[in-house]
Amino acid sequence: QVQLMESGGGSVQAGGSLRLSCQSSGIPLRLNGMRWYRQAPGRKREMVAAITTGGSSDYADFVEGRFTVSRDNDKDMVYLQMNNLKIEDAADYYCGTVYNGGGIWGQGTQVTVSE
Repeated sequence: QVQLMESGGGSVQAGGSLRLSCQSSGIPLRLNGMRWYRQAPGRKREMVAAITTGGSSDYADFVEGRFTVSRDNDKDMVYLQMNNLKIEDAADYYCGTVYNGGGIWGQGTQVTVSE
């Protein structure tokens, strides 16, 4: 069964940091471009960051240099380092990729940011 699994979410105060991790069952992440998405209550899912198989990255404008997406091909993991978190960053965060012509995501990991 093909699965993506996110971890690393939690509760932090504004200005704090979290590192999210993404691993898979059934898909070699190192062979796939990967994206991080987030969805806050009542809002649409939005792309946060993307990383190619070669390690090139791209970010949504709201990231403003605070987040870094990376991958460890030896461990077949993808990460999202989030620094200087803001209240508005609170959301469920998902990693995703394209598989068999369609998009797949994990169950998500929750990020809560308080004042």
